[in-house]
Amino acid sequence: MFEWFLEDVYGAGMDTLAELTGVDMLGYPYMQRAYLAAVLIAVIGPLVGTFLVHREMSMISDTLAHTAFAGVAVGLFVNTTLSLSVPPMASALVVAVLTALFVEVLVEHAGEYTDSSLAIVLTGGFAVGSILITANDGGISVGIDAYLFGNLSTVSKENVGILTAMTAVVGSLVAVAYRPLLYVTFDATAARAAGLSVRWYKRLMVVLTAVVVVGAMQIMGVILVAGMVVIPVSAASLVASSFRRSVVLAVIAGEFAAVTGVTVAYVYGVAAGGSIVVAAIAVYLSVIGLGKAAGVGLSAYGEVSGRREDLEEVSADGGEG
Repeated sequence: MFEWFLEDVYGAGMDTLAELTGVDMLGYPYMQRAYLAAVLIAVIGPLVGTFLVHREMSMISDTLAHTAFAGVAVGLFVNTTLSLSVPPMASALVVAVLTALFVEVLVEHAGEYTDSSLAIVLTGGFAVGSILITANDGGISVGIDAYLFGNLSTVSKENVGILTAMTAVVGSLVAVAYRPLLYVTFDATAARAAGLSVRWYKRLMVVLTAVVVVGAMQIMGVILVAGMVVIPVSAASLVASSFRRSVVLAVIAGEFAAVTGVTVAYVYGVAAGGSIVVAAIAVYLSVIGLGKAAGVGLSAYGEVSGRREDLEEVSADGGEG
């Protein structure tokens, strides 16, 4: 079903667009897959990132990205040494999810040392990955750059299919648990008093972050994957007056950065992840610049008025969705 959609619906539509615009790259199958993957990443990255940023947990995405790299290295190492066929993305997902759960427990108990603890996990994960890719006489280091920096040409049908499924799962879970997640994000104490399992919802969010990180790794690369989770959200937060608007604007900013970045990467032959992040930063700086030029104060969402609106929304029914 997905292959039919990818080729006969989406692919045919992109082919038609290529003919109408005269832009040949839109008709190349690998570029069609790259655009679709980037668009999906630009949805789930800001969607999950908005909750993380307003919990002041942005660094978790970077931490999980580096441990996901260790997961890729584990898969490649096992395949080489034991002659197995473990998909590196599958091993990356397993390692990232387990690390996400560990990190959430760590955050609960680290207190004022949270940043230091996350930095230790981040560097530790990357260190393990670097050891594994060089342990077998460098035999598995070939092609590792695609996971570090992203690569348009390596986005396969299977990768896009998995990313589509991830997007559906992440989007559905956030939609179902939106109100409780919002309540936990802004007032965990009140959410706990209302009978919500704060610990469960926090762990759900970090697991979803792990899924997003692994899904985005193919395009963005490990080093830059956190950019799509954080930067569009930061730009949207400057002008949004409520959490819901912040999510919508973050996704719009992410889509612009993703499409622009992929296009620039193809035209100039540069890394897609880097192009997307630079485009996202350009959006962020543009929002600041336009706000100052217009003499309009940026809202820096999270001030009293915006938080009150969101808390009233969830407290009206005790945080139940």
